[in-house]
Amino acid sequence: MNLNGKRIGFGITGSHCTYEAVFPQLEKLVESGADVIPIVSYTVQNTDTKFGEAADHVAKIESITGKRAIKTIPEAEPLGPKLPLDCMVVAPLTGNSMSKLANALTDTPVLMAVKATIRNQNPIVLGISTNDALGLNGVNLMRLMATQYFYFIPYGQDDPYKKPNSLVSDMTLLQDTVASALNNQQRQPVIIPH
Repeated sequence: MNLNGKRIGFGITGSHCTYEAVFPQLEKLVESGADVIPIVSYTVQNTDTKFGEAADHVAKIESITGKRAIKTIPEAEPLGPKLPLDCMVVAPLTGNSMSKLANALTDTPVLMAVKATIRNQNPIVLGISTNDALGLNGVNLMRLMATQYFYFIPYGQDDPYKKPNSLVSDMTLLQDTVASALNNQQRQPVIIPH
């Protein structure tokens, strides 16, 4: 599917170790001609880690998209009624944000953008990155997998022996997954070797 001109929200949550895999995919979406609207969680905005400074991450996201990132819940809310998206991507999606999403909690700009997009019955593409997807968060993953409008970037265990409950999406499949989701289809296979 041609993504040229499609309005795609791109939400980023606090899996800082995954940004290196996500940023090139963000660039590819922009290069495809999609109108990419960046949305960042409070963790992305405020948490410095060994993977980089929060301000640098936000600046890079804004540089790639050429747009100021949406940083508040009130800024994200109009993505439903006034400025609808064709598709909303969340990559990486942390276990914390996944559990909130699966239980209808809306306490970050990214989750508000998802809620706004669901209101319009448009697809949500999730790229998970969590150390507990096969642990306590497994029920939330399965709830979202069984819910209409949610599509997953194919995922697998990233380190089955040292982190047996961890699952990470193959972010190189992000654009293909978006194209499939816009056709109301889950890219297959969804569970892959990582």
